[in-house]
Amino acid sequence: MAKLEAGSLISGQEGRAYLKADGKNEELMYLRQINAVLKKKKTAVRTLGRRGEQYKSSGYSGSGTMRAYYVSSLFRRQAIDYMKSGRDAAFDLLVINEDPQSGFGSQAVVLKNCSLDRVVLAKLDVDQDFLDEELTFTFEDAELLDSFSS
Repeated sequence: MAKLEAGSLISGQEGRAYLKADGKNEELMYLRQINAVLKKKKTAVRTLGRRGEQYKSSGYSGSGTMRAYYVSSLFRRQAIDYMKSGRDAAFDLLVINEDPQSGFGSQAVVLKNCSLDRVVLAKLDVDQDFLDEELTFTFEDAELLDSFSS
């Protein structure tokens, strides 16, 4: 019988994230947390001879949140460019989980055609030891580049 060992669990601190936009790659070393979710759209279907509803998947939407230290102007530049020009800054996010202590290896996921929902343009807070920000986004596609070996 196989057992899951504590040392094999993936540490939340062991990983990297990269943003690719306009042909440039930037490591998001200031990222504190990222969570991307695929939500399936399901349509309820009623059929003869069955009292309960059945469900048919009929699409999806992708959305996520990032929490980052407030040390980069990248997202503010993109937001202000959109305000001035109307050009939306779509980008890809590469998220890698890679804990060398884990026996499960690494996982790499690309979130494609990401678009921010809202951006903090300016921030001060006398009660905070350090500033951070939460960014929400949508994405249109994803690709699994590397999988855990489970």
